[in-house]
Amino acid sequence: IKSVSPETEVIIHTGHGDMDQAIRAIRCGAYDFLPKPCQLFDIANVLQRVAEKRALTHKALALESRLKAVEGSSELVGESRAMQQVKRLIEKVAPTSSTVLITGETGTGKELVARCIHECSARAKMPFVPVNCGALPEGLVESEFFGHRKGAFTGADAPRKGLLEVADGGTLFLDELGELDKAMQVKLLRFLESGEVRRVGENASFHVDVRIVCATNRDLQEMVRSGDFREDLFFRINTFEIPLPPLRDRRDDIPVLAHHLAARHLRKAGSPAELLSDDAVQVLVNYDWPGNVRELANAIEHAAILSDGQTIRAEHLPASVRGRRADRAAGGSTLYRADLPKTLREIEKEVILHVLEKHNGDKPKAAAELGIALKTLYNKLNQYNTRRAAS
Repeated sequence: IKSVSPETEVIIHTGHGDMDQAIRAIRCGAYDFLPKPCQLFDIANVLQRVAEKRALTHKALALESRLKAVEGSSELVGESRAMQQVKRLIEKVAPTSSTVLITGETGTGKELVARCIHECSARAKMPFVPVNCGALPEGLVESEFFGHRKGAFTGADAPRKGLLEVADGGTLFLDELGELDKAMQVKLLRFLESGEVRRVGENASFHVDVRIVCATNRDLQEMVRSGDFREDLFFRINTFEIPLPPLRDRRDDIPVLAHHLAARHLRKAGSPAELLSDDAVQVLVNYDWPGNVRELANAIEHAAILSDGQTIRAEHLPASVRGRRADRAAGGSTLYRADLPKTLREIEKEVILHVLEKHNGDKPKAAAELGIALKTLYNKLNQYNTRRAAS
């Protein structure tokens, strides 16, 4: 029955069975085993449990579909020589269980590459758990990674699984790895060497099978030399490195990427035959893209909104993209131009992104120049991403 209709639940109801036969039936895929005689209440109860299981299965499928729609495809777009090399490296390392370090500037698509590695591996059907190391609450980093028991510290009102336990059997993606403090670096190194997890407040440890994929936009070797990153941890995570090229170094991919992003944004309303005009593509190719693919995605979304679902033209693109080269040549900035009225929130966002660009995505340096805490900077960036996703 299961081979013909895998979704059908089998309930065996017989008066000629014993416990051994019931166990064999369950192992062969039966949902339950009801001996005779039994009451209608017993039958109604098992049918209720079957219905609840079916409802949970449908909810899980619906949530998976919604999650995939939000995350988008994990396909790597681009056929330039640099991207072909990235794809070759992914094909080589994905089937293994080796730790991977993905490096590149902010916005180059490090999480997308991590998802590709996961989906091309034998762990594809298991969890992929992304975590931004720089956005973890201070003082709770160990609890976030390893979990805790009830009462382990003030506020621990219930036991909680850590991210390493949640990702058991799958992949844990550690973004912004360079933001981990030295104490947590030691604990992460110990896990990488032993594979054992011990929850905060507990004495016993247990083993989990997790593949670690790391990413950073910082120079970890320079951090090792300055004493900000442990050398032994660097050697442990740098088993296989995948460097991602900035968008300005693969301009041939920009037209294809722009069409892909425009089609994704316009998929609900129906895409026009020509997504982008030639003048819009030329502007995109000429721009330097300090924010890389993330900035390109924002620019395309901005233009798609202004185009009302029609062909995107150069005038629909953000002024910062259209006027970038001229502004640089004149030594000026587009932040406070009088002909571009902006709200205070928009000005704040542009200042933050401008300082991030100035420091090539180095968030600690940007936060120091802005005079705000690093956690505040992460919160601001998360708010921008949330608003963009909501729109």
